[in-house]
Amino acid sequence: MSDERYRNDIKEIRALMENSTRFLSLSGWSGILAGVYALIGAYLIGFVINTTEVPGLINIALVGLGVMAISLLTGGILTYRKAKNAGQTLFSKTALRMIAHIGFPMLVGALFVASLTLSGPLELTPGVLLIFYGLGLINGSKYTLNDIRGLGIVNVVLGVLALFFIQYGLYFWAAGFGLGHIVYGAYMAIKYEK
Repeated sequence: MSDERYRNDIKEIRALMENSTRFLSLSGWSGILAGVYALIGAYLIGFVINTTEVPGLINIALVGLGVMAISLLTGGILTYRKAKNAGQTLFSKTALRMIAHIGFPMLVGALFVASLTLSGPLELTPGVLLIFYGLGLINGSKYTLNDIRGLGIVNVVLGVLALFFIQYGLYFWAAGFGLGHIVYGAYMAIKYEK
């Protein structure tokens, strides 16, 4: 019986250590919804591109920013609820480290896309966004569930492909941000939110 007790103690210690170094309250449903929002955004951007002679850069940017804003809002709300139910705080040192490690590559990517908007080929935008987002996920995965690294790798690969097949950039964007998030979110919901 004492061996069983020691095993349980070790499991508890391991869980405490993991909870103190990793933010474990990411919501699978927020990933699914972010993917749905991204697919809707890709459709709207495709509609704008196909129905106007000169795609309105402002309209495309507004759709992209809208998708990002509603995804962040939904993710924040669902992650807050999950963290609260698990007894975690949303703004722990670990959560803030995760946000910083994911956010920095995304910020650099946003600045790169802004420079493309001003003076570069806009066709590179979907690939660049996928690459920097994927790098952010890979970078931040050490502060949360390792499963997020897989989504990051998929987005980087799709981003690189989008740079080589520029005419299909929007499809790669929809696959990475849309389908990738839906599959990842469903996997996370099944694995961790039983």
